[in-house]
Amino acid sequence: MRTDPPLISVVVPVFNEAETLPKFFERLLPILDQISCRYEIVMINDGSTDSTLTDLKKIRAVNNSVKIIDLSRNFGKESALTAGLHMCNGDAVIPIDVDLQDPPEIIPDMFEHWLSGYDVVLAKRSSRNTDSYFKRHSAVAFYKFFNRLSEIEIPENAGDYRLMDRKVIEALKQLPENTRFMKGIFAWLGFKQTTIEFVREARSAGNGKWGSWKLWNFALGGVFSFSIAPLRIWTYIGFALTLVSSIYLIYIVLKTIIYGDPVQGYPSLAAIILFFNGVILFGMGLLGEYIGRIFIETKRRPVYIARETIGFDYEKF
Repeated sequence: MRTDPPLISVVVPVFNEAETLPKFFERLLPILDQISCRYEIVMINDGSTDSTLTDLKKIRAVNNSVKIIDLSRNFGKESALTAGLHMCNGDAVIPIDVDLQDPPEIIPDMFEHWLSGYDVVLAKRSSRNTDSYFKRHSAVAFYKFFNRLSEIEIPENAGDYRLMDRKVIEALKQLPENTRFMKGIFAWLGFKQTTIEFVREARSAGNGKWGSWKLWNFALGGVFSFSIAPLRIWTYIGFALTLVSSIYLIYIVLKTIIYGDPVQGYPSLAAIILFFNGVILFGMGLLGEYIGRIFIETKRRPVYIARETIGFDYEKF
């Protein structure tokens, strides 16, 4: 039976966030200090080009609970988050964004739920009024679309912000895929879960890194990573189009035999050819998305490469 206090790992991917770091630590540290536990703050510098890394080293010089993973380049948030989850030591692990849209003030509530026996404590956004109209409604549409197509269900309005038990992290480390959609991976793992709600805040400083195009590609990646439903749907569409085309072909042949009418002229023929060429190209593109992911996975390249680690007792990569 353990006698020492549990260790909480707060995992924070950062990319060009020099403006937000002071406010983040100003709010986070007092909250962690009030919990009866030990803690580490694992900061993953995802190839920042501003003073983020320098500022993190200055913060660590004052507070050695801050640990730094400096990636060799910008690998993207999902890969940076994976690096932090792989290398943290906590009995409980909390991924959080540095922009403070997910308030650290609910961490004590997460901790209490974890102590009561839950393996995962989800933080669900009860309000997203600080987001733009487009982002709010596109998020709702994505969750509904994803959950309709996928065999697993991701909780609506729950991002990466959550508390996970060490056993969940060890299970996650067994998943080797390179194309990572962390919301889907978290949901796939399962375990005993509960949910607490919070109001999403405005970004504390700086600008967001997720534009509309990037969010669109991220959403598509999530669907293609966790569902083969698009392939199955396109199979049905192909069957339906083949059936309709066959019926139309029989109609044209019978009409010509019985009434002696010539086959329809070039305009209708050209329209039909263009339509089916579009259908074929769309189907090839859909198939290409899955083949591309197979191609990426077969290379077995690492999800991330750490150029430097600071504050860890031993190398984990």
